[in-house]
Amino acid sequence: MGRRSDDFAAYEEVAAGDADDDIAITELEELEIDLLLEAIHRMRGFDFRNYLRSSLRRRIRHRMHLEGALTISSLQDRILHEEGCMERLLEDFSIKVTEMFRDPAFFQTFRSEVVPLLRQYDRLRIWNAGCATGEEVYSMAILLEEEGLLERTMIYATDMSRAAIALSKEGRFPLKRMQAYTKNYLQAGGSREFSAYYTTDHAYARFLPTLKNHMVFAQHNLVTDGSFNEFQVILCRNVLIYFNPALQSRVHGILNESLAPDGFLVLGSKESLLAPHRNGFTEFNPEQRIFRKSGDPI
Repeated sequence: MGRRSDDFAAYEEVAAGDADDDIAITELEELEIDLLLEAIHRMRGFDFRNYLRSSLRRRIRHRMHLEGALTISSLQDRILHEEGCMERLLEDFSIKVTEMFRDPAFFQTFRSEVVPLLRQYDRLRIWNAGCATGEEVYSMAILLEEEGLLERTMIYATDMSRAAIALSKEGRFPLKRMQAYTKNYLQAGGSREFSAYYTTDHAYARFLPTLKNHMVFAQHNLVTDGSFNEFQVILCRNVLIYFNPALQSRVHGILNESLAPDGFLVLGSKESLLAPHRNGFTEFNPEQRIFRKSGDPI
């Protein structure tokens, strides 16, 4: 059997994850989860109360096992009183399913259909929301470099996880993954030697500073934070699948507010815009979930 894509793994978790419900969930456990999420929100400002409950439950049970906690309430006690326990659970809640040039067909479509329209801008601002450990950010920078647009572009990469942002800034990825990433790069329409974009040591590939010079990394929570700039492109791929409809609608509003007229919004292959926000967009490429915000022609 071939290697599963990370996208598929993410969707499998959401869909098949409901099998977790086969493990009896009592009314008391639901109450314990409510109290745990409320405690996290009040102490740290992270609001997971509208995340899909099946996904959260699975991560909570995983952390209970690792911490040796027999109940959710006992895990909450450790989170409130033991240094580092809160951070470990928050990292469990942060989804880091990613790879370079993930879904090559999307990058190939972006290169052939979106890039020609972006050439007409003197300055480009791109927001990669939910960037995880940065593989997609560096992929986009490489694509723009090859298309002659990187010099006029700044990519803003954000994630709720402080640890993920720190890793993204390093631009360092395991060398053993480069073979698979090279294959993705070529399938995405890459035109150079992929190895020209990084240096190596015995364990890691380190991507060039010339790429990182066009990136800004920051911690940002789509659930609780608002818009912070106006962008010509926003990529928010495979983040919304973990949110319930009410939270998805709120995030759609933030993305809409952050996107310039005629700008492009990219979602994951299983995601779509909800009303009323979809009324202001056209489906630029439905197959690749690329939407274009209504506005006067460029």
